Amino acid sequence: MTFLDIFNVARDGKEDGSPAYRRLQASLAGAIASGVLKPGSALPPERELALELGISRVTVRRAMVELVRDGFVVQRHGSGTYVSGPPERVVQSLSRLYSFSEDMMSRGRVAGTVWLGRELTVANAEEALRLEIPKGARIVRMRRLRLADQEPMALETSLIPAAMLPDLTKIKDSLYQTLRELGHVPSRAVQRISAVNIDEETARLLKLTPGAPALDIDRVTRMDDGTVVELSRSIFRGDAYDFVAELGLGT
Repeated sequence: MTFLDIFNVARDGKEDGSPAYRRLQASLAGAIASGVLKPGSALPPERELALELGISRVTVRRAMVELVRDGFVVQRHGSGTYVSGPPERVVQSLSRLYSFSEDMMSRGRVAGTVWLGRELTVANAEEALRLEIPKGARIVRMRRLRLADQEPMALETSLIPAAMLPDLTKIKDSLYQTLRELGHVPSRAVQRISAVNIDEETARLLKLTPGAPALDIDRVTRMDDGTVVELSRSIFRGDAYDFVAELGLGT
């Protein structure tokens, strides 16, 4: 089957009155959903598709933007456009404290962040207790979608004492790098991992179906002197992460 066969609705199906980019988008989405186009398949460049289908590159580009937004395809800088599939699984050791950004870069993957919220606010009683700061003290509350090669991997909420991060504009993609540069070096953490089924909002952000399995990780991170530097909760895709721990037989 050629791409002309797959996309013929974009060229011939004009009777429904919908814009050409919508017809192209629907035709490609249908081919992906039906399995005609397999995960990982490369799509032709926009110029080639436009020539083959007899439509403008603007039309092709707009359809691709919609398909990326809906999670059907991914665009990799300098490489091309590919049919989406389950992300490459990440095996993460539980014996090492890591930054998501630094961990992804060490694997040769491009780490990314979509900011969902960033504010200076006041800690409630439970937050203050866990951060070991006075009730009503100021904190920075951050909510981020973490990406690897443009694929969503985790939804992360972090709380940091405002005394350690007084200027929100100083926050970079790697929170740990930012904290180190400010003299607050994360050195150890305690985390609890639970299996959960995600809700509709989380599913939409992670491009999964509601109720899909995920890993809920609650972490308290400290500096060498025991001061709490971050309280975080992260929802990791269950189809993308494996956490491993090395165990020894006690005596």
